[in-house]
Amino acid sequence: MTESNSSQSKSAGSNSSESNRSESNSSESTLDKVYLALTTEDEGRLCKDIPESACNDQPKHFITHVLSLSATKMADGFIDPKLILSWLLTQLGTSSFFIGLLVPIREAGALLPQLFTAKWIRERQKRKWVWAIGSLAQGLCVAGMIISATVFSSETAGVLIVGLLGLLAVARSFCSVSYKDVLGKTVSKSTRGTATGLAGSIASTSVIVFASLLMLGVIELTINTVLLLLTLASLLWIFASFFFLQLHEKNGSTENGSSAIAGIAQRIKESFSDRQFVLFILTRGLLIATALAPPFVLLLQQQITGSNKQSLDSATLSSLSQSSFDSLNSLGLFIFASSIAGLLSSYVWGKLADRSSRKVLMISALTASLGFLAVLLLINFAPHWLTTDFTLPVLLFVIMIAYQGVRLGRSTHLVDMADDKSRANYTAVSNTIIGLLLLAGSVFGWISQLYGLNWVFVIFLSMCLLATFTAFNLNEVQSH
Repeated sequence: MTESNSSQSKSAGSNSSESNRSESNSSESTLDKVYLALTTEDEGRLCKDIPESACNDQPKHFITHVLSLSATKMADGFIDPKLILSWLLTQLGTSSFFIGLLVPIREAGALLPQLFTAKWIRERQKRKWVWAIGSLAQGLCVAGMIISATVFSSETAGVLIVGLLGLLAVARSFCSVSYKDVLGKTVSKSTRGTATGLAGSIASTSVIVFASLLMLGVIELTINTVLLLLTLASLLWIFASFFFLQLHEKNGSTENGSSAIAGIAQRIKESFSDRQFVLFILTRGLLIATALAPPFVLLLQQQITGSNKQSLDSATLSSLSQSSFDSLNSLGLFIFASSIAGLLSSYVWGKLADRSSRKVLMISALTASLGFLAVLLLINFAPHWLTTDFTLPVLLFVIMIAYQGVRLGRSTHLVDMADDKSRANYTAVSNTIIGLLLLAGSVFGWISQLYGLNWVFVIFLSMCLLATFTAFNLNEVQSH
């Protein structure tokens, strides 16, 4: 009897083990099919330029990267400081000074800390933990924003949200520095672009769908709606944090981790001896106007509809009545315009930049100039046009197309203008200076509060016109 029971027990254990293996194989088979369908790579290229130990985990690693990156990119879109956080602070009654801080704090906060943190991150053998903790921190920062908007008064909420956005930006900088290294160790070179590109497409589509639902009135726009959106963003970052840890990352090298801040003064001196680099910095610095502008366009719309108690510096808008913004959701239109601008123009700008990044920067500067000129003409000479549903979203669309051109044009130009010896210096110096200029861009919130939006757009127009001239004097680096 004992032998019989033992035999049955072994048989049952064997069947259970085989069943588990079968389920595991079935799961892996499904994962393999999804991976191959998305990458269309043959087996000979699946393990290109990655550790041999990561080869068998390619399908799992690929999907993990796509889902984690999609989640964080969606979260980025759902809290967009240019539009969504700007709208929230406006509705809370926060002054335009704090609204003007959102973009500079976010952009500079993600850029400047890299000078100090890159060395520490490179000293970590497994950097997936850095990315995961950074993602978790971003989710917790957004949770703090929700509490701030719910519990505190207008100015206090504004201070706390801007402060938390600064912490979020620092956490984002940790993710930025660590991500490329983790990607390089866990995903084949031939599929890295597919993974990041697919994640970007998923995120863009999600934001466009949300904007469409707002625009069509399927989702009612209230402060609570935006707070629910921020809650979703927080959960997406937290999900990505834990999901990313599934990666099997091999220990990496911790040598040659010199600090980016070390010798920065000497790097600046060497870089500025190149006249073309100086012109490039001037051009890129002037064109930060395209990044800083969206919150002020949205603030203009809020002032027109009477959502904000502040008024423009001139009396030209005093006679405006409640507009037809009620017929379509204005924030939905703005988000839709911004998202579509990126989706439609990025590929075209990229192709043009491969031919002439100089011309891309010139055309982008001119395009932005036309957008800002149109805003100024409407404010001062035809304010009634600003009450229509589509005028300001269309102008934002134009400005955001220019912004995408600036992003692609300046990154392509910097890579192509520098040789192997100077590229690292140029990149470090460029990021440092632009980060400082973005911080200085917080002055526009102060200008709008003291002197009105009219002067903000006058300065933006002047910056882009001057950038057209400096870009014209750049070399055609693609032909060299």
